[in-house]
Amino acid sequence: MEHYFQAMKFHDADHRERIRRSHKPKAAKSLGMTRAIPLRADWEEVKDDIMLTAVRCKFQTHAAPRQLLLSTGEAPLIENAPMDAYWGCGPDGRGFNKLGQILMTVRSELSGNASVGNS
Repeated sequence: MEHYFQAMKFHDADHRERIRRSHKPKAAKSLGMTRAIPLRADWEEVKDDIMLTAVRCKFQTHAAPRQLLLSTGEAPLIENAPMDAYWGCGPDGRGFNKLGQILMTVRSELSGNASVGNS
């Protein structure tokens, strides 16, 4: 998932391939954080949908994570990322929690209740 998300930040095919070939998610993220290669111009507009696509794929493909996600029922899901106020809870717990929202959306889709968690 990390490799896909980081690679989608760029239109540069060579850089996307370097990210794809990274052996670990941390290395893919590091390559994705570079600004030596320009980000795609529409990144801010498409990043949520790209994350949603990646999360859907992960949980549709892999049974164990899917069961774990479904086992959370309707509990609120918070991405515990104190250094990330966009994808996570942020330093004060009041971040946007976009990843938590996406996880709840996918959980609802997988459970057949697509109206729950679509925030």
